[in-house]
Amino acid sequence: MSHLKDLKIKIFADGADIKTMVEQYKSGTIQGFTTNPTLMQKNGIAEYEAFAKEVLKNIPDKPISFEVFSDEFSDMERQAKKISSWGKNINVKIPITNTKGESSIPLIKKLSGDGLSLNITAILTLDQVRAVKEVLNPNVYSIVSVFAGRIADTGRDPVPYMIEASRILKPLLPNAELLWASSRELLNIFQAEASNCQIITVTPDIIKKLGSINKDLGELSLDTVKMFYQDAHKAGFKL
Repeated sequence: MSHLKDLKIKIFADGADIKTMVEQYKSGTIQGFTTNPTLMQKNGIAEYEAFAKEVLKNIPDKPISFEVFSDEFSDMERQAKKISSWGKNINVKIPITNTKGESSIPLIKKLSGDGLSLNITAILTLDQVRAVKEVLNPNVYSIVSVFAGRIADTGRDPVPYMIEASRILKPLLPNAELLWASSRELLNIFQAEASNCQIITVTPDIIKKLGSINKDLGELSLDTVKMFYQDAHKAGFKL
């Protein structure tokens, strides 16, 4: 297994807590950030624009993805252009369909053609990847987010999907980068690297585990035993 410093893949942090995001930014380990309305809602954010602009004030020079939240394509377009105007480091997240299952491909084509840097999100099929590839402006940077973790949640191995997605998008490199989304564990970073993804998004819990890369397994075993012992002691268990 490679060491963290040997990896070519870019690690993006997924979250919506400004304090944590700033700490990750200052750590130097994180190359970019993603968020979404669900993460914002879970963090109690009520003012979307105010949150986004506070993030941008503290993180002015790393890629950050903010998502539209309308379900109507005409309003998605309006929101996308407004979000894009907030900073040069923004990738506007556009879901691959709306909630009715209607394809966003015509909107993606229009926005990409207009020069907006997009992050196409919620992709789970290779047909969706192919459709996106056909409409992206090759001269404008875009991210294609395939939800590998959600593919794995269905019992499917996501690695073959990601390898094929990488092959599909290769003609558009370096302006269309493949992102391994919805990571579930530290191992996903290495799987994404081996699948020729350019980016992976990881949660704060996974970021905390980066120090465990290549940790001696005997040492980890002892740490585990100590944890069980200490937790039993804290609980006051008696037999």
